[in-house]
Amino acid sequence: MQIELVLLIVAILFFVSILSGRISSKLGIPALLLFLSVGMIFGQDGVGIKFENIQAAQAIGTVALSIILFSGGLDTKFEEIRPIVRQGVVLATLGVFVMAFFSGILSWWVLDKTLPNMAISLTTAFLLASTMSSTDSASVFSILRSKGINLKNNLRPTLELESGSNDPMAYVLVVTLIDLIKMGSTPNYLLVITQLILQLVIGAIAGYVLGRLAVYVINKVKIHNESLYPILLFTFCLFIYSVTYYIKGNGYLAVYISGLVIGNSRFVHKRSSLNFFDGLAWMSQLFMFLTLGLLVNPSELVPILIPGLIISFAMIFITRPLTVFLTLLPFRKIPVRDKAYISWVGLRGAVPIIFAIIPLAEGVPHARLIFNIVFLCTLVSLLVQGTALPMVARWLGLADDPKEEIKLKEFDIELSEDIKTIMAEIDITESMLENGNQIMNIPLPDNTLVVLIKRGERYIVPTGKTALAANDIMLVITDNQDTLEETYKKLDLEQYF
Repeated sequence: MQIELVLLIVAILFFVSILSGRISSKLGIPALLLFLSVGMIFGQDGVGIKFENIQAAQAIGTVALSIILFSGGLDTKFEEIRPIVRQGVVLATLGVFVMAFFSGILSWWVLDKTLPNMAISLTTAFLLASTMSSTDSASVFSILRSKGINLKNNLRPTLELESGSNDPMAYVLVVTLIDLIKMGSTPNYLLVITQLILQLVIGAIAGYVLGRLAVYVINKVKIHNESLYPILLFTFCLFIYSVTYYIKGNGYLAVYISGLVIGNSRFVHKRSSLNFFDGLAWMSQLFMFLTLGLLVNPSELVPILIPGLIISFAMIFITRPLTVFLTLLPFRKIPVRDKAYISWVGLRGAVPIIFAIIPLAEGVPHARLIFNIVFLCTLVSLLVQGTALPMVARWLGLADDPKEEIKLKEFDIELSEDIKTIMAEIDITESMLENGNQIMNIPLPDNTLVVLIKRGERYIVPTGKTALAANDIMLVITDNQDTLEETYKKLDLEQYF
């Protein structure tokens, strides 16, 4: 196939997916579901694009997941997760193992009753369950934001911490169970458990150490072209994953922890680097979802429709709630309704499908069955849980009014996140100029400064004697939100508070 044709197909797929993402925000459907659907429509059973390269799909999934986890770590603030770090870590570690255990037993029973000729072993059923034992956060919060819903009781950071850090645990389980299956009738359980623990320990240590090293290098290296700093950070993401892999650690855990360390440290050109990674993470998700959609053949889902649907709904209504309530049993202060919502947000995303590719690449028995069931369960989870997220939040009384985010429209200015002051734009009206048209005549609090004025297409650096005119736009800077509200009140701008 000519490279020009490949580029044309990729461009069309990206364009259609981006448009479908816009539709998803209006309908309240996870964008991931539509991205996967676009891939399926253009795949072998649809338009006819034939894609069966398992190794290429696994490589794309590995790189994309590394970028997504690294970006998730960069965006997670220590001060936000500190109050909920214990329950978040318990859900992301013990919760994954408990979920895999209950779902594995359930899957084994369902497959034995519905597909008796397949002779699925208990270990294979546990492998199937392990691929689906982690949760997806990206689609959850895109739906909540599109519907204008905030969550009470620190639920958002809890869910973000769980979903950001439980993928490495699920990966360890998948790899461990594949090793057990390959050992056949003489598995070495001690060796497997030792490798599992070492992967987690080495991954955590490598992530922290290499994250600190990345911050040091970025701050010390003097690069004349500022555009190269985000690329340097991207280089560290790939470096951290690959180095951790070669020292027998968990690369996914390492990139997430290193992202946490880097994102909560000061380094040069931080804002541009974070913005770069936000876009890169979205592109990675898009590329990954399309690839996975192309890889599946919808016609193969028909024979496993009944067991797939039973397993899907059992995980939603039985094993996920059971896992959440059991693992959070020591945290008695967490209300039951909070636990119920955490149970509902056990959303399956693209990660389970990526993990289901690993058995295919390794030639594990029944690997195609595992992949198809995981894909079907993911579609059901996104369709049922994803679309009902806002409704369930309101029903449980956990939906909070969204905080209005102050965005500058006329002034393309951003302050460093280390600077805690607030900037806002104020439109000058005739009533504000009744006591005089100079800035000194405007009743502003002591801690509010006018730093710039826009008049038509001109920008003016003001002094106290600068004359204002109606329809001017002032850029003001204040100490905090309270001072900004005081400024609005003194100017009788009731629409702002």
